[in-house]
Amino acid sequence: MAGGLIGGGIGNRRGRHKPLAEINVTPFVDVMLVLLIVFMVTAPLLTVGVPVELPKTAAAQLVDRDEPLIITVDGEGRIFLQETERSLEALIATLKAIRAEKPDGTVYVRGDKGIAYGEVMEVMGALVKSGVTKLSLVAETPGSGR
Repeated sequence: MAGGLIGGGIGNRRGRHKPLAEINVTPFVDVMLVLLIVFMVTAPLLTVGVPVELPKTAAAQLVDRDEPLIITVDGEGRIFLQETERSLEALIATLKAIRAEKPDGTVYVRGDKGIAYGEVMEVMGALVKSGVTKLSLVAETPGSGR
């Protein structure tokens, strides 16, 4: 009986570890900070478009739930569908195919303020000939940035 009271008997708990009731959150915080930095760096890169200097207007912004179909005429007179440069003929063919799937969508036209008014009107006329019925011009409000 004396053996049970001395040294490594049944009642001795020195060799066992107690369960740790704390959670180390340091790795979690490190991962979250890295993700925050990654998102802060990549968010400005997600805004896409052809850089043009839009004219200013006091009209209110329109709200559209679908992804907009944007035609851009830049300062050199080049025509872009979204971000892809197209000739006027290729633009018309592409728009006809898009309109076959989605006939009621709005087409937005962005024109650089430095180009001639006639160049934007030529593109708009071609859009109407291709069957576009909802056509909107894009401009900046005086207080807004790019």
